[in-house]
Amino acid sequence: MVQKAERVGPSVINSGTRGVSRSGRPVGNVTRGTTNPNRMRRLDRWLTGPQGWRLRAAADPLVVDLGYGASPATAVELFERLAVIRPDVRMVGVEIEPERVRLARDLERPGLSFQLGGFELPVPGRPVLVRAFNVLRQYEEADVAGIWALVQGRLATGGLFIDGTCDEIGRRVTWVALEAERPLSLSLSMRFGSFALPSEVAERLPKALIHRNVPGERIHAYLQAMDKAWLEAAPLASFGNRQRWSAMCRALLDGGWPVHDGPSRWRLGELTVGWEAVAPGS
Repeated sequence: MVQKAERVGPSVINSGTRGVSRSGRPVGNVTRGTTNPNRMRRLDRWLTGPQGWRLRAAADPLVVDLGYGASPATAVELFERLAVIRPDVRMVGVEIEPERVRLARDLERPGLSFQLGGFELPVPGRPVLVRAFNVLRQYEEADVAGIWALVQGRLATGGLFIDGTCDEIGRRVTWVALEAERPLSLSLSMRFGSFALPSEVAERLPKALIHRNVPGERIHAYLQAMDKAWLEAAPLASFGNRQRWSAMCRALLDGGWPVHDGPSRWRLGELTVGWEAVAPGS
């Protein structure tokens, strides 16, 4: 049975702080689980690109795909992409719904397995990467900080937790990257031609931000700045949207926004900014 936006209160979250719920049940709720092949490609190429060093440097190359959904297709894709840069990667797909785990186990192979569980991450060892995509959006905003902390507490040294959201075929994608101590950044990645203004990605913001796109909040100011820079770069449209997007990113950087990465990522329709620039107000 699918449960949408039910509370995962402090008592439940705290019960999983040691990686095992006191009740013996996974921490979290069953979600819709809809997915499509290649839906996470924009995030995956960021994990194998600017963030690939984390997996390469890991003493234990353990990765968790948390809440992979009704189909394990995107979990298999992540495993295959990560194996290119770290052939000995060990990836565990974790799902809270038993039937999804049962079906996924037909696709197990050396280095890839599937496990029943939730935010407590019932895996041996500490993962260097945890991907939770289109998972937290179905929870309450008030529970996000606690869920983040629970997963962050399970990360390996230098590990990264990704909380992201995307549309049905992966043309508009956003994600927050968190280390064990703090959130690091917000990334937006969009297919050229799929939007008139960059702010249209707002409907796919992660749960921590989606309700904050209102005047007075940092994320609203950021999206408005993106739109302004995009419109001002309109004369470059004749040279292609990559040139226009890159000019927008450069204008934001020059305007004082803490833009990460650089032109090689911008050309992909991607833009990453420091979390401090978009974090919700109190």
